[in-house]
Amino acid sequence: MLKTKLLLGALLVSLSASAQSTKIEFTEYEMPNGLKVLLHRDNSTPIVAVTVMYHVGSKNEDPKRTGFAHFFEHLLFEGSKNIGRGEYAKIVEGAGGELNANTFYDRTFYYEVLPSNQLELGLYLESERMLHARIDQEGVNTQRNVIKEEMKQTRDNRPYGQLLSETMKQTFKVHPYKSDVLGSAEHLDAATLDEFMAFYRQFYVPNNAILSIAGDIDIEKTKQAVAKYFAEIPRGEKAIYRPTVVEPPQTAEIRTNFYDNVTLPAVIQSYRIPAQGTEDYYAINLLTTLLSGGESSRFTKEIKDKEQKALFVGSFPLALEQPGVFIAFGIANMGTKPEDLEAAMTREIEKVQNNLIGEQEFQKLKNQTEAEFVTRNASVSGIAESLANYEMYFGDANLINAEIERYNKVTREDIQRVARKYLTKENRLTLYYLPNSAKPAPEVKPPDPQPAQAQTPAPEPPKEEKKGRRKKK
Repeated sequence: MLKTKLLLGALLVSLSASAQSTKIEFTEYEMPNGLKVLLHRDNSTPIVAVTVMYHVGSKNEDPKRTGFAHFFEHLLFEGSKNIGRGEYAKIVEGAGGELNANTFYDRTFYYEVLPSNQLELGLYLESERMLHARIDQEGVNTQRNVIKEEMKQTRDNRPYGQLLSETMKQTFKVHPYKSDVLGSAEHLDAATLDEFMAFYRQFYVPNNAILSIAGDIDIEKTKQAVAKYFAEIPRGEKAIYRPTVVEPPQTAEIRTNFYDNVTLPAVIQSYRIPAQGTEDYYAINLLTTLLSGGESSRFTKEIKDKEQKALFVGSFPLALEQPGVFIAFGIANMGTKPEDLEAAMTREIEKVQNNLIGEQEFQKLKNQTEAEFVTRNASVSGIAESLANYEMYFGDANLINAEIERYNKVTREDIQRVARKYLTKENRLTLYYLPNSAKPAPEVKPPDPQPAQAQTPAPEPPKEEKKGRRKKK
């Protein structure tokens, strides 16, 4: 077993060294209409990833119209002025490629992975999405139904499907991060076609987008192709809405219960943390790996394997553009009370706060983190997305090569410090995610007494004088 661990450690170190020595070269520029372009050449395989990241997510929505960002992720596959309804997927698959999209709190991301001789096809499709998207009542009605079904399958009717949305709702009181990315079906039903058009015109513009291309390309020819399809698209006329609201500091623990159609209770501990890219964020990421990064992590070894109090237990920092959250959560084993699972999770966090981690364990964290970099950028689609992410969130695409150094600067003392600073009771939401069967019976209140009807009072009978000895004055 020891030999196996040593070999694995050596492999991770080797991968890390390789990651650090292999610099990802790229070309970046900005077009007159504001579109940022990132190009990476990799001629090892004849494929190309064409991606567009729009700087719009659920946090940019009107609070009375939540779900718009995710809705558009679906709607913009309906077709365009020049592409028939529902033809996007058929065209890409017919060319031997694949396509998809995703939406989060801060961004919306579209991509095609195609044979490299189909580069212009990918550019054409994305330019049509940006310039000539089909937004009509038929498409809106179709996608409303699709999204309502998605809400049922992934959130409303799925075990623990509301775990994240309920956690964010309880953690944030004023910031738009409190709204679920899928949004509200009622808001989508109430929205007019004009409102959808206004959202499109504001956010789906070149000056709110990053075009990132990676793969088997010629840089100069690709520049010409990009100009061919995107130069004619005008800048947006309306200012891009960026929420400026600041969540007030939390000063006391929030405790609450949520009931759902589940069998086993879950415990969620949510702590507010700084935005991604800040100095403390990197230490928090390593703390996450320490607690739940793999089968040898502390949560897994102690709570799941040794104490057997959890069917699953883990943690993750939600990487957000503005201050986000660190979430620890576990699903209790049969017969384990949520209070006992909570106590076990808190103990492991307190161990980090009270004791400096060992040098060997610390090195393992560094190796794991560096190996993740290798994996993330092992494909052209991964590189294209990473370049766009770094450019959008930090304004510096070269962090794809430099960010690992930020992790390398983190010390053991930093991990202990951020655990003490952020993972405190005063900064914590504790949420019990409980079966519906545990819900208390509603309190039955006695009916309110009915007011007496007004009526003419009956004459009072004469009072009978009490007989007896009178008191002396």
